[in-house]
Amino acid sequence: MSTGLTTPPGTRRIPGESGTWVFLFGDMLVFGAFFVTFLVERAKAPDVFDVARTTLHLGVGVANTLVLLTSSLFVVLALGAMRAGARSVATRAVAAAIGCGLVFVALKVFEYVSLVGAGHGPGANHFYLYYFILTGLHLFHVTVGLAVLAFMLTQTRRDELSHTRTALVEGAACFWHLVDLLWIFLFALLYLVS
Repeated sequence: MSTGLTTPPGTRRIPGESGTWVFLFGDMLVFGAFFVTFLVERAKAPDVFDVARTTLHLGVGVANTLVLLTSSLFVVLALGAMRAGARSVATRAVAAAIGCGLVFVALKVFEYVSLVGAGHGPGANHFYLYYFILTGLHLFHVTVGLAVLAFMLTQTRRDELSHTRTALVEGAACFWHLVDLLWIFLFALLYLVS
């Protein structure tokens, strides 16, 4: 049985390519700047932010967190299956991760529609402005991540991956994990911090 990913067993290395990590750290810095800006604005009007926070759908936020954590687990399982040469398992795991991503998008759209319908659009106050900017930017990352996972899905059908393709698949997985990590911070910042 041939292995899917060409990394020799027992070899320790950083997954993906170095350029992937530069991009991921840069992306985290951009979100970090937004997080700091949000906290500074929150400090200026804590009562407004606290009242607005209570209008968010905590259940939807928790569900989205669980969906993304589950999707990351599927991506980890897919990489392990690809390394073991279990293409069908890898294919199903990546498809499940994509399904979780689509559930996240559907829940986020539901939340947006319900907030705007209740008069809590981006123009209502600074909390909602930052909520829609931060979650909208994250939602954009989710959609890019879904395209990245679709690429990963095409690679699960290959018998063997070259070193370059292995790095691309690992980079795709790392990007999806970044999407998950960013949501965890957003969920805590927007839904829980009072």
